[in-house]
Amino acid sequence: MEGWKLLLFLFYLNLVSFTLIVADPPKCPVNIGTECGDGHDSGEWKGEFFPGIPNIKYEDWMRFSVAFWHTFRGTGGDPFGAPTKMWPWEDGTNSLAMAKRRMRANFEFLEKLGVDRWCFHDRDIAPDGNTLQESNSNLDEVVALAKELQGKKIRPLWGTAQLFMHPRYMHGGATSPDLGVYAYAAAQVKKAMEVTHYLGGENYVFWGGREGYQTLLNTDMERELDHMARFFEASIAYKKKIGFNGTLLIEPKPQEPTKHQYDWDAATAANFLRKYGFIDEFKLNIECNHATLSGHSCHHELETARINGLLGNIDANTGDPQIGWDTDQFLMDIGEATLVMLSVVRNGGLAPGGFNFDAKLRRESTYIDDLFIAHVAGMDTLARGLRNVAKLIEDGSLAKLVQKRYQSFDTDLGAEVEAGKANFELLERKAMEWGEPEVLSAKQELAEMIFQSAM
Repeated sequence: MEGWKLLLFLFYLNLVSFTLIVADPPKCPVNIGTECGDGHDSGEWKGEFFPGIPNIKYEDWMRFSVAFWHTFRGTGGDPFGAPTKMWPWEDGTNSLAMAKRRMRANFEFLEKLGVDRWCFHDRDIAPDGNTLQESNSNLDEVVALAKELQGKKIRPLWGTAQLFMHPRYMHGGATSPDLGVYAYAAAQVKKAMEVTHYLGGENYVFWGGREGYQTLLNTDMERELDHMARFFEASIAYKKKIGFNGTLLIEPKPQEPTKHQYDWDAATAANFLRKYGFIDEFKLNIECNHATLSGHSCHHELETARINGLLGNIDANTGDPQIGWDTDQFLMDIGEATLVMLSVVRNGGLAPGGFNFDAKLRRESTYIDDLFIAHVAGMDTLARGLRNVAKLIEDGSLAKLVQKRYQSFDTDLGAEVEAGKANFELLERKAMEWGEPEVLSAKQELAEMIFQSAM
């Protein structure tokens, strides 16, 4: 218990406390010039992207990260409606100049929010070119600007390659039946890993949105899984070759866009890693919304990853229980946040991982200050969850209830069972000696009452 107290004390040093001054939404389009700042030159916006919003006051933070793709590429569009968001600095293109402008907005946002980590896909921060060489050149140019803007304080929590949007990846990347696509995906991951390393990234993520199948009638699942394993094997080798010391992360998801994805949930991913001998080379990036899509709670997925020694990072979001797809909402539920932080405390923290807000504004939230409100609320929610975990541990009632449920194993015979030394003959003798066992109440309602009392 003393170890828990020390761990909690260290966590307390990182509690979050925010005050947000909400300003009127800026109305400055990028072509106005000096009325909104210093104007722009050669397509690069030099003014203030978030005028009227000051730096947000905070005490400290828990390795929070902003997701570039949702915050700066999210449009509010959905399968049933057109985009609802056009930020003032956007010009409607996906040009290299526009990519640089978004990057400048990203770092102003990070500075004002008080967060020193961000996450990105390669094709979110730089436009795809007509050739792989042109795509790499575009990425290099934007990454050079990011390196300049982030300075020594800010760095990526993780980077990744987008292997799901372009038509070439419609059958997958590492699991595509086409060798040319497999090679292209490998080249793209190679480059994305290089730039993540160059920017000082602490992790690298693999999200296999299309690494799976729609029907087994036309799929050789065994061969595709073997191909994916060889792909990961090559990524491990290249990571070591370039001296990248970050953690390789796999992000489980059951479906959407693919009917069945090969990293369905934490247990499936753990089994894959063990089968192919990668269990010591990877950890998992658990996304709460993905957990619910796989039929689990986020707490279940975090605990499954943790007890397998694989909990490396959390995509802090949630889904709507009334909607059956990945809605990527900001986590606002204090109870769920408390369960998330309970796993994090039991894990001894997440570093070099953290909490990435893989979450987007609702379609109907369209003002710039909504970006700040959503992130601040998400950060405060997790901080309150951590405070609640501290209450639960300090009170001790929940831990005692759990301990009491398993107290029959805190005996000599129980110790033999847990050490693998109790054979069936011994257990049969004890069963005959003891007769019909007394089965104790699980006290579920009491456990729930204790948990709720900490809210």
